[in-house]
Amino acid sequence: MARAMDQTVLRSMAKWPNVPDVYGWLCLDRRGNWLLQGERIGNQALGDFIARNYQPDARGCWHFQNGPQRVFVALAYTPLVLHFEAEALLDHCGRPFQPEQAFVDEEGSVLIWGKSGIGLLDDRDLAGYAERTAGLPGIASGAVPGRFGFVRHPAP
Repeated sequence: MARAMDQTVLRSMAKWPNVPDVYGWLCLDRRGNWLLQGERIGNQALGDFIARNYQPDARGCWHFQNGPQRVFVALAYTPLVLHFEAEALLDHCGRPFQPEQAFVDEEGSVLIWGKSGIGLLDDRDLAGYAERTAGLPGIASGAVPGRFGFVRHPAP
């Protein structure tokens, strides 16, 4: 699921290959907001930069490549948060999301699997999706990371 990174990031990685990774600073909340040490990132340019360079590593730990440095992201639930814009389903990074299967957990949260991974449907879109939840297969929230191959709280 590799995504194209910014050219400036790729150049920095080549120039400084041994910069230590960062853990515990960046989070993704259940509504798709980036939180830096618990504070929502309001700067649109920074949020867009993070989104463009956000991807998983081989362990299933999601991070963004900040120049030569990987900044690992703690996840409130899933690595993607989904929302509707008109009839289009998008992830929190603004990319189109192609759904393949949906699930509902024990709290009524809707999770949607697609080609780009697993995403949580933003709770603000649940009302518009409610008629579709009847008959969805159930899934235990604690089983989601293992089943879909991601780590909620990356560590070194």
